[in-house]
Amino acid sequence: MDVRWEEAGWERLTGRAGRRRLPVWDCTVGLVVGDESVLLIDPGSSVREGAEVRAEAERLTGRRVTHIAFTHGHFDHVMGAPAFPEAEVFGAVGLERLLASAKGREELRASAVRNGLAPRDAAEAAELLRAPRHLVSGEWTLELGGVQVLLANLGPAHSQYDLTVFVPGEREVVFCGDLVEESGEPQAGGDAVPGQWPAALDRLLSLGGDDAVYVPGHGALVTAGFVREQRATLAAGFGVSEA
Repeated sequence: MDVRWEEAGWERLTGRAGRRRLPVWDCTVGLVVGDESVLLIDPGSSVREGAEVRAEAERLTGRRVTHIAFTHGHFDHVMGAPAFPEAEVFGAVGLERLLASAKGREELRASAVRNGLAPRDAAEAAELLRAPRHLVSGEWTLELGGVQVLLANLGPAHSQYDLTVFVPGEREVVFCGDLVEESGEPQAGGDAVPGQWPAALDRLLSLGGDDAVYVPGHGALVTAGFVREQRATLAAGFGVSEA
């Protein structure tokens, strides 16, 4: 493992991928480094936090972040994006309508404040937030130079617009967003579709496989076995019948 990553508070997962657990909400930020491009997964909860993540990513890679992927549209996963005005932004199809609308941005701002973000920081991020330009309806292979990353739209489940990121390597790394949570119970808010969540995890597991490292939206790294257990818990809790 590269000591520079450790010293900066990041986990180096493979030669191409790493992640950091941000403070306060324990939200995961992912980083995938290609020969030509750098992908950031979920840029943080505010412009201030996004700027800190940007500085760290540039210091670790020696290059700017060229691409951003939103795993879903909750405030702690998207509101740092204005700190990356030059990046190409990807999200599940439909998320662009939510983030481009005044109503959607106001809901994000209010959610951020309810959860403890300073009102000024929440207002700034909501005002400056850009909707994703590149929309994933099924799967999208993103070429970063030396590594091809798969973006897969697996929602609706935890939210209306769930996107996961699969990174090949000596071991596959799967950035799950909040489809998987380790540091607490999976959260099903008003935009969740609980009846489809177990099926989304089935698809996640079929793409990632038994040997992949699964990176939850919040918490420590988990295995396929953990994802299966969480899938069973969700199915039982939401009354989803098994095939």
